[in-house]
Parts: sequence; structure tokens; C-alpha cells
Amino acid sequence: MNNLNSNSNTVLKDIILLVVRVFIGFAMLSHGFPKLQLLIEGGKVEFFDFLGMGAKISLGLTVFAEFVCSILLILGLFTRIALGFLIFTMIIAGFVVHGADPFEKQEMSLIYLSVYLLLIVYGAGKISVDYMIEKRKRANDW
Repeated sequence: MNNLNSNSNTVLKDIILLVVRVFIGFAMLSHGFPKLQLLIEGGKVEFFDFLGMGAKISLGLTVFAEFVCSILLILGLFTRIALGFLIFTMIIAGFVVHGADPFEKQEMSLIYLSVYLLLIVYGAGKISVDYMIEKRKRANDW
């Protein structure tokens, strides 16, 4: 009976990881897509200039994190690498861009940051492209 319980907990964990990955990925896409449109329009970009790299480069890096890495997160492909970029972006958004603002302005980026930290610890789960790649690699090692 214990073995069955353990298997069902593992399946439940993987389903929850999938749901969280997909939900938080699509939620972040809603922030990244308008920025992608702004970048594609090619007009004057007014965006936070991180480390003096220029507003357009900072916007491009943010679009990479919020749009491209969110798609990778949804797929569960290169999940921990994508999460590294997303975590870095949320740290900058929460503590640098909105660092002097009241908590209400920081709150959203800090919520995303906390979910990303949980995902980087637990990984993508078995319902992911990462797991399929790892499973195939292990099978080929034989």
C-alpha cells in the first residue's frame, strides 16, 4: 500500500508542476508579448536602462526572458536555464526598477520570483521535454 501511495504522490507532483509551469508561463507571456511588439515596432524605446546598456538592449533582454524563456518554461525545455533568466529579470524588476516604489508596485515581480524559485528547486517534472530528453539519454547509455 505504501508503494502505491508513493507512486500517486509522484504523479500528483508532476501534474502540479506541469500546471504551475503552464500557468505561470502563460501569465508571464502576457507581460512579454507587449514588450516584444514594442521592440518589433522599432520606434523610440523608453525602457529601464540596465547597467547603461541602452534602453533597446535592456528591452531586448527582457523580451528574451519574459517571452522566449516563458515559452521554454511552458514546454519544460531547458527549464532551469530559462528559469535562471526569469529569476534574474524578476530580481531586477522587483529590487532595482521598482526598488524605491511602494510594495504594491514590487508585488507582482516578487510573486513571479517566488514561483520561479520553487520551480528551479523542483525542476520541470516528468511531464516535460527535459524529462523526455533525459530519459532518452539514459536509454542510449545502455
